Amino acid sequence: MENVYKKYPNGVVAANGIDVAIEQGEFVYVVGASGAGKSTFIKMMYREEKPTSGKIIVNGIDIAKLKSSKVPLFRRSIGVVFQDFKLLPSLTVYENVAFALEVIEESPRIIKKRVMEVLELVNLKHKTRMLPSELSGGEQQRVSIARSIVNSPSIVIADEPTGNLDPDTSWEIMKTFEKINSHGTTIVMATHNKDIVNTKKHRVIAIDGGMIVRDEQRGDYGYEA
Repeated sequence: MENVYKKYPNGVVAANGIDVAIEQGEFVYVVGASGAGKSTFIKMMYREEKPTSGKIIVNGIDIAKLKSSKVPLFRRSIGVVFQDFKLLPSLTVYENVAFALEVIEESPRIIKKRVMEVLELVNLKHKTRMLPSELSGGEQQRVSIARSIVNSPSIVIADEPTGNLDPDTSWEIMKTFEKINSHGTTIVMATHNKDIVNTKKHRVIAIDGGMIVRDEQRGDYGYEA
């Protein structure tokens, strides 16, 4: 991001001159109090929100200037994981993950191979025929992670991925993200989970008032949770 500003119609400035670079293969936590601009920062990375001004270059593309019609194609190169999973309730585990490949018209042979690979990575190969309602919260989140990486994205953006999970399950989800990161995928994770940030050390970008106020390798959470 280069000199990125974001002002909403109600006058709120959620990004106030942000300059930051994240390299391929990094694992980055984005932290800050509620209302600090964390979600806007994350959403601008996958063009859910558009900056008012400035450049946001992802995989060599200035997505601030990207036409809306080109956004779906751009999003194939990134994976997004949400706090509330966003699984399709009537589809099985296998079908939820396969759906991400079906929409880009991948061949059935490649879909089957790739879906089973990512379900093995998140330790859910034995639950392919189950519906989301038959899974625990942690298992549902692991399905959503599998769906986010089935296209082999270079970047995974996670917005509070452990927000709805108990502490033990949150640690399991973190292990999954670190395993994905070890394969070279960039992870950018917005989180309020102080224990995880302080224990599983990675780069920390702290946002306050729409500005980056701290950026340190192997940093701490730095806020009272």
